[in-house]
Amino acid sequence: MNPMNIIKQYVRQGLDPKNILTRLNVNNPILNNVITMAQNGDEKGVENFARNLCKQKGLNFDEEFTKFKNTLK
Repeated sequence: MNPMNIIKQYVRQGLDPKNILTRLNVNNPILNNVITMAQNGDEKGVENFARNLCKQKGLNFDEEFTKFKNTLK
């Protein structure tokens, strides 16, 4: 099964990101830090993380975020 479909299924079930990562058995200190930022309402910190990650991968954050949002419809 496509990992994106699994994530979409969890989002539709109303799971928060931490529970989704727990179900996917993701134990990554960097992602845990991002989850903590999100839980603390640090939207700017999460966005900066995502923008930096996209930049490192040679991707355009705005385009990728739009694609991601469209997959959740």
